[in-house]
Amino acid sequence: MQSLHGAVATMGLDKQIAVTTAHNAGVLGSSYPPSAGAIRKDLLPYLCPILDYHVRTGTPFLVNAYPYFAYSGDPKGVQLEYALLEPGYAGVPDPNSGLHYPNLLVAQVDAVYHAIAAANTAASRVVEVRVSETGWPSAGAPNETAATPQNAARYNSNAMRLVAEGKGTPLKPGVPLRAYVFALFNENLKPGLASERNYGLFKPDGTPAYELSFKLPRDNSTFGQFGGGGGGGFDGSGSGNATNGYIAGGGNNGDFDISAAARDPPGRWWTRAQAAAAAAVLMVAL
Repeated sequence: MQSLHGAVATMGLDKQIAVTTAHNAGVLGSSYPPSAGAIRKDLLPYLCPILDYHVRTGTPFLVNAYPYFAYSGDPKGVQLEYALLEPGYAGVPDPNSGLHYPNLLVAQVDAVYHAIAAANTAASRVVEVRVSETGWPSAGAPNETAATPQNAARYNSNAMRLVAEGKGTPLKPGVPLRAYVFALFNENLKPGLASERNYGLFKPDGTPAYELSFKLPRDNSTFGQFGGGGGGGFDGSGSGNATNGYIAGGGNNGDFDISAAARDPPGRWWTRAQAAAAAAVLMVAL
């Protein structure tokens, strides 16, 4: 990363291109409650220099955050609505910090912030945590009962809504949540659990795996145009470039049907809303 960043800086592009790396949530030795977040002791010799690098370069720390795994591993202890990011759920308090967590995704992000603070005081002041992967499977084995098209649509729609609101987490309310959805396509040859092959928004032939749409808040200004604003773009790049995967504002009511973009016949001129749906597809991390 240091070598790549140096090369980018030599070209004068270090303010436009961030060199970083994604981490599995397994780098945390503890994550509940969020205030107890801590990096595994055996990984500290490796992650502390990475945190020093992020402090020097102003680049973000990336983590793959999956509320689905937390729910599927403890369905009796984790409420489904909490894992699905449902806006009507009462939430869960952190008994140590006194902060209230409306959904599991922001709780996982704050656990990483706390873990960084415990490992590197300087990093806790300046390093932003971004979600490099998150998603929900739309199918799975018979015992993977939460992996359904309905739950996948609810989770990803809620995740997009959260990012579109431009808000932060309870611990970092001034830092807009930024995330990538995993994944664009289902992976039929991927080993492991059946659910691992069904995270895609689309099937390999380009047809939607399930219906997915979301509604932007009416007072949101982040998505007024391609790259509108640097704070809440769903791809988290913040560059304000029309090609970076930001979701454009479109339609009279703020509705975006991502699945519909794949159903339009070739050669048809897209409306602004359809272009937004296509942008949403492009920003999804493979």
